[in-house]
Amino acid sequence: MARKGKVTVVGAGFYGSTTAMRLAEYDVFETVVLTDIVEGKPEGLALDMNQSRPIEGFETKVIGQTTGPNGEGYEAIAGSDVVVITAGLPRKPGMSRMDLIETNARIVRSVAEQIAKHAPDAVVIVVSNPLDEMTALTQLATGFPKHRVLGQAGMLDTARFTNFVAETLKVPVGAVTTLTLGSHGDTMVPVPSRCTVNGQALTDLLPAEKIEELVVRTRNGGAEVVALLKTGSAYYAPSAAAARMAKAVIEDSGAVMPVCAWVDGEFGIAGVYLGVEAEIGRTGVRKVVESALTESEKAGLLEAAEAVRAKQADVQSL
Repeated sequence: MARKGKVTVVGAGFYGSTTAMRLAEYDVFETVVLTDIVEGKPEGLALDMNQSRPIEGFETKVIGQTTGPNGEGYEAIAGSDVVVITAGLPRKPGMSRMDLIETNARIVRSVAEQIAKHAPDAVVIVVSNPLDEMTALTQLATGFPKHRVLGQAGMLDTARFTNFVAETLKVPVGAVTTLTLGSHGDTMVPVPSRCTVNGQALTDLLPAEKIEELVVRTRNGGAEVVALLKTGSAYYAPSAAAARMAKAVIEDSGAVMPVCAWVDGEFGIAGVYLGVEAEIGRTGVRKVVESALTESEKAGLLEAAEAVRAKQADVQSL
């Protein structure tokens, strides 16, 4: 297998380390770099991951690097083709994603500045919360073209929605297709017109009130996990989503995925990072895909755009 490129995961918590492990096991990258501010943690995790290579049969090399508050150690990310930012505090029970904004904005801005310095050609995938705002902040702080900065949101929300539908109807997850757009949070926009089970419309299989119940559960999917864990937040499903996005970039696959991308006229919306379907390749977002929406779905997307636009404007001063 021809391995190529270098991917960096910033933040070696549960989310970051799981993402790094998934990326290594894909065996498509030459190198995975894992960084963290906790001395020795990324190095120890990298050593552990590398020792799993003979068992799992992959050759991708994992490198761990402790970083300092003034950019020490970031030279390890030099030349990265993709950087995944997971750095920041996770939610605690009762916290909303927005409760994290000021603390995580400081962390994400600092990380973004180091990426711009050491990996100026990278595609950046943001997963730190609040997602839509941190994606906008990362683009501002790096100064990168907007197509090279995107956020992981719709991939996760859509996966949660798909899983809930499959469990409700007792069918394989592979039989279900769903889609969520909009923001990663209260203004998430489900797209019932694109939801099917074995090719049959979801609206033919479940009553509207049951679909709405699943939508609400999806919207609150992260909070449900946080409440059960008591400490920390979800990382298995989110890391799977981020890793798939990074894989699509390095393979220049052109895969169409629901992500947080810059919208500039599509759906009649402009000048905002928003959850939409996008074609993903080596340059990041190749294009936003304007799929057909019903009037109510489009209205929901417009509402989401205005809600996140105001919040994204606020991050410029953070």
